[in-house]
Amino acid sequence: QVQLVESGGGLVQAGGSLRLSCAASGRTFSSYAVGWFRQAPGKEREFVAAVTWSGGKTSYTDSVKGRFTISRDNAKNTVYLQMNSLKPEDTAVYYCAAGISDGSSWFPLVYDYWGQGTQVTVSS
Repeated sequence: QVQLVESGGGLVQAGGSLRLSCAASGRTFSSYAVGWFRQAPGKEREFVAAVTWSGGKTSYTDSVKGRFTISRDNAKNTVYLQMNSLKPEDTAVYYCAAGISDGSSWFPLVYDYWGQGTQVTVSS
């Protein structure tokens, strides 16, 4: 079992920065890839970024490339999402999730564990 708790959300002006954290419990956390997802009001949840279990591979949705950086510290059981140059369209509830790849790709097709989410609001 892996339990995930997000933190670091808040209200920021456009152009500002936030760093989200995803703290995990469970001794096997370092075996899991971790993804960040977001859901804006009235919209479906969408993928934002992911990092492999080792931190060696990352993936981003096109709209955040060059602005967001995902990283992890397995010694601290924590994954981070550094968000710079924030835009109003980044406003959403951000969730982290953990899963294990089946080997067919670097990242899992299904994420098994999810956090409760943290609100990010970017004002214009």
